[in-house]
Amino acid sequence: MAERSFAKEVKKLRLGEGEIFHGEGILAVTKALLQSGVAYVGGYQGSPVSHLMDVLADSQEILTELGVHFEANGSEATAAAMLSASISYPLRAAVTWKSTVGTNVASDALSNLASAGVIGGTVIIIGEDYGEGASIMQERSHAFAMKSQMWLINPRPNLPKMVDMLEKSFQLSEVSNTPLFFQLRIRACHLHGQFEAKDNLPPKFTVRDALENPNREADKIILPPFTFLQEKQKIEKRWPAAVKFILDEGLNEIFDGPEKDVGIIFEGGLYNVVIRALQMLGLADSLGETQIPLYVMNVTYPLVDEDLVAFAKDKKAVLMVEEGQPNYIEQALNKVFNDADLTCKISGKDMLPVAGEYTGQVMKEGIKGFLAKYKSGLVSYDEQADSMAGLSDMTVTAEDLESAIPARPPGLCTGCPERPFFSAMKMLEKEYGEIHISADIGCNSFGTLPPFQIGNTIMGYGLSAASSSAFSSVRGKRAISIMGDGGFWHNGLTSGIGSAVFNNSDNVFIIVDNGYAAATGGQYIPSSARTLKQDERKARIQEAVQGVGVKWVRSIRSYDIGNVKALVREAMTSHYIGPKVIVVEGECMLNLQRREKPIKAKNIKAGKREVKERFYVESETCTGDHACIRLSGCPSLTIKPSPDILREDPVAYVDNSCVGCGVCGDNVHVAVLCPSFSRAELIFNPSGWDRVKHFLRQGVIGFLQRHADRKRVRVVL
Repeated sequence: MAERSFAKEVKKLRLGEGEIFHGEGILAVTKALLQSGVAYVGGYQGSPVSHLMDVLADSQEILTELGVHFEANGSEATAAAMLSASISYPLRAAVTWKSTVGTNVASDALSNLASAGVIGGTVIIIGEDYGEGASIMQERSHAFAMKSQMWLINPRPNLPKMVDMLEKSFQLSEVSNTPLFFQLRIRACHLHGQFEAKDNLPPKFTVRDALENPNREADKIILPPFTFLQEKQKIEKRWPAAVKFILDEGLNEIFDGPEKDVGIIFEGGLYNVVIRALQMLGLADSLGETQIPLYVMNVTYPLVDEDLVAFAKDKKAVLMVEEGQPNYIEQALNKVFNDADLTCKISGKDMLPVAGEYTGQVMKEGIKGFLAKYKSGLVSYDEQADSMAGLSDMTVTAEDLESAIPARPPGLCTGCPERPFFSAMKMLEKEYGEIHISADIGCNSFGTLPPFQIGNTIMGYGLSAASSSAFSSVRGKRAISIMGDGGFWHNGLTSGIGSAVFNNSDNVFIIVDNGYAAATGGQYIPSSARTLKQDERKARIQEAVQGVGVKWVRSIRSYDIGNVKALVREAMTSHYIGPKVIVVEGECMLNLQRREKPIKAKNIKAGKREVKERFYVESETCTGDHACIRLSGCPSLTIKPSPDILREDPVAYVDNSCVGCGVCGDNVHVAVLCPSFSRAELIFNPSGWDRVKHFLRQGVIGFLQRHADRKRVRVVL
């Protein structure tokens, strides 16, 4: 199960020499892995590379045919540790994860891997989640690459170049005995294009070959004195070998232009936005023909000093475009130019924002300012400014937009099993008082936003239990930690629950078990009912926490709002001293719908009986105070004009996206709001008995209605 199936698309991975591949970037990257003779692959899902794990999972048949081992690792640290197989054996390997958070999790293993060095080409494909679409803190991978001296590839977003750079990355790793990062932004993952395919290559050396021929190299163990020798090798052998390969193979690119006295140097991943900015200024066309010479750093670490000096030696000034902060490359460039006695000036963060994503407009303004300073008169056209000239009388401020456009914070999906749980928590806080709650990464993190606004901190995936540990010895009012099942298996069991048992924490730990790593697309986890390996037994969260010593464990269905509220209250007021774990169960509604909708549609089409539940609001009964919406936040629960001409306030309304989970109705019942919610059953292809029941019900309702009408007092004028 995953957010998207690639079962059809993976057939393209069988294309051979000379055939043309058409498709998505993430699929092209997988094809490049197979063309490189990779021996084993793995990783941990996370935006924007979740789909790479999904593609690999759907490619099991092809991987097996080639003799490639695939593993969906338990965490990024697990994936990084798996790469140790390439330290002593010529095994080509690739893993993937979301950076920078994934790199943080994997950092211990990565540091040891980089110190020991590798024999087989080792590539970590990282999804760089930076900018306006990011879901994490704003950091870059560049610092980690420098710290551990792992090379950083940031390819130009173009399918042929991405495929070529990934194939060359394995070679670069091998000639320099160094693992490296291959960085992809979200647009690179999902852009479409074509390239000429090559034959898939089975690994020259397999994991079976390694086991049958064990090899031990003592000088690769991470212990003194070997660690001192490994550092010496990094500086004296690996780094020079990498620089030579980058230079010999021309991994960085130069696009020349007629304006020789200025130039732009930038990371490869920014190529498209730089070209678009130049195009808006009339200095490039849509095919990349540019008037300004460009130096494209497809390898952003290490720098190739010789290349950079050759590019800049005859120039008056260059603009260093480096997205994010600090400006590592700009600082290094100043050192390179100074050592080479160049008079070329370097602009960078003086022309472009210090932090934040470099969108087309931001890039255009930065380049425009740079050229105004060093090439006055060159820019005589601004596509955006010209198009906006006719709108000069229309002034729209940020305040105008804020008042006209309502805020739309990210929220839980329609029918999400976490919504009733958070509704219960909100009702509990009204009675019990405010509670310190440590939230976690995943779907449950949306509970920190309106309408629930539950959660004081988010520290990392599976770290909510550890986040509340400072309060673990307080007797009386307890803290609560909330995490999803994905976070629990990733990190929460050991760093949180196990530690709570060891330290006899008196806190309450709530684990929302929706059956998947739902926030990253619905991938399987150990407690999924059915996993990638169908013969694998299901692991239960309840048994896992009992296995590390938790004595107080309870389970409950998330949609049972009243009992959820009562159970959490019991945990908060219990006389039991020690960690208290509640497992709130309810399958992810998106995955449930993905599985059941096609089956129901097929049955209905075949004439079989199917029942769908829907909820609706009686407009005449609704009071219009919208407390039900504030308590639920369900996207299907909205408003419409009141049918009563004497009432101005709109009434609540359930639209057609309702999946019949029942949360809205249960909320108004438990919170004693109003009796306006009703449940209806839509019966498709009704049976004879269904029709008889309908006839009898209509008869009884009609009889009672007529009886009520006769008793009604009529006033005759």
